[in-house]
Formats: sequence, C-alpha cells, structure tokens
Amino acid sequence: MRLFSRVSAPLIAMGALSLSAPAFAQDATVSSNPAAAEMAGQLGKNTITVGLAGAYLPDYEGSNDYQFTPAPAALAYIDGHTITYIGNRISVDLIGDKANRDWDIQAGPIGVVNLDRTAPSQIDDPRVRALGKIGAAVELGGYVGIGKIGVVTSPYDRLSVSLSYRHDVTGVHDSGIWQPSVNYFTPLSTKAAVGLFATAERVGRGYARRYFSITPDQSAASGLPVYNARAGWKDWSVGGLATYSITGNLLKGWKVVGGLTYGRMVNDFGDSPIVAQAGSRGQWLSALGLAYTF
Repeated sequence: MRLFSRVSAPLIAMGALSLSAPAFAQDATVSSNPAAAEMAGQLGKNTITVGLAGAYLPDYEGSNDYQFTPAPAALAYIDGHTITYIGNRISVDLIGDKANRDWDIQAGPIGVVNLDRTAPSQIDDPRVRALGKIGAAVELGGYVGIGKIGVVTSPYDRLSVSLSYRHDVTGVHDSGIWQPSVNYFTPLSTKAAVGLFATAERVGRGYARRYFSITPDQSAASGLPVYNARAGWKDWSVGGLATYSITGNLLKGWKVVGGLTYGRMVNDFGDSPIVAQAGSRGQWLSALGLAYTF
C-alpha cells in the first residue's frame, strides 16, 4: 500500500490548521464565550495531534489512474517548537514562537521519502509498469519561512511564505528539489478553520532522468517512445482545506480534516510520454480524515 509522495497533498496543511487556531482564541469575545475562554486558557501549552485520513491520488506522479491509500499524520507543539509528520514527510521548526507574536519566523530540517513508482504492481497502466521499479529515495534538506498574523479577513488570519530545499542522499536520483510555498488560513469560529495554499517544485537533472526520461531499453519494454527530460520547473499545485472540531474546540479533542488539491505538470515533465501519453498533465489529490489533539 503506497503512501502519497506528492508533498503538496492536502494533509500537509493539517498541522498548520491545528496550530493556527490559538490566534483566534485571543478574540475579544473570550470573556463572554465559554468555548473561546477555554481555548484562551490553552494558549502556549504543549499539544500533540495525531490523525489518519484516506487519500485519493494518482497511481504515480503524472498518472490519470487513481487509488485510495491511508495517510497518517502527527504534529507536536512543544515549548514553541513544531514537529510535523505527514505521510512520508517530516519537518521540525527550530525557531520557537510566542502566542501573541504578530510575525512568525520558521526554519529547520526537512526529510521526505519519495515512494513514486516503488511498487509497479499498484500502477494500472501496463506501459508504465513495464518501465520497472524505482527505489525509494530519501530526500533531506531544510526550509525557511515567515508568517504574518492579521493580514486580510481579520486580526486572526495568517499568511505565510516558505522555501525548502532537499537533496536525495540515497543515490536514486541524486539531485535537488526546490519548493516555494504560499499558505493562507483563517479561523471561522472556535470550532472551524479554512485555508488555501499554492506551491511548485523545481527539480534537478537526475530527478528528471530517473522519473520522466525513457531509455531505449525501457521504450522497447513499454512501447513508449525514447525521451530525455531536462531539469527545471516540474509542476505547480493549488488547493484548499478545512477542519472542524466535533468534540470541543480546535485545540482539544476530535476534529475532521479534509482537503482538495489540483496540480499540473509543466515543461519537459508534462511533455514526457509517461504523462502526455500514459497519464495526464492535470491531476487531483484529495483527503478526508480524523485527528485528535491532546
């Protein structure tokens, strides 16, 4: 069973929504709203969120066939620092924040296990299956970002931008990946919050060669034409997500989390026969699940 490998998948924002709720708890209605008052009392406290969702996503990066797969997640907020685990990705914010801070600076390590096409038997298209198995790539690196609270809809919404870089350390594609991202969320109440995000990826020559090029031997086995992909911008994605507490507020108990993303392969990656002939340049990813915060 394959965990999703696209880091722009909707559940990545689950942690952001879980942690962003404290800003709303500073609303002036705290004194007259028991639920808001309870949230205010939890500000700055250490919390852990665990969750499990069902994700519906392409068989491989660029596929037009889809499958369901489980997507586990966990997030720990400890002494102002955030540790986020989503599916095949983990990151740590080493710069602590403060509950009443208008600006949030983030920086820390990031790691991703790229599982794309590691299980050919789970790929519906026989031509792509015939290209053979690709080993799991471990991509390690870091990220930096900055967020501003109170920018558009209320004093409690949040807009942030970040840039990450990771490099394969296992020799599977032996190249780097740059990923800029923009995220926005706004709380709707002590129980609900919604968000929007956009991201893109620029990859190196090794990544293009491993996942999107087709050698003469692979062409003979699959029937797809020989193709040499070059480094560059690989794709862009936009999406939305929402969370709703079903047992209290967003900082405690059970919540429902869901998201939807549309992504599009571009340049040599969209033109690769793996995408243009066997798959699709446009792809959807969705997820729906439950999380618990304690």
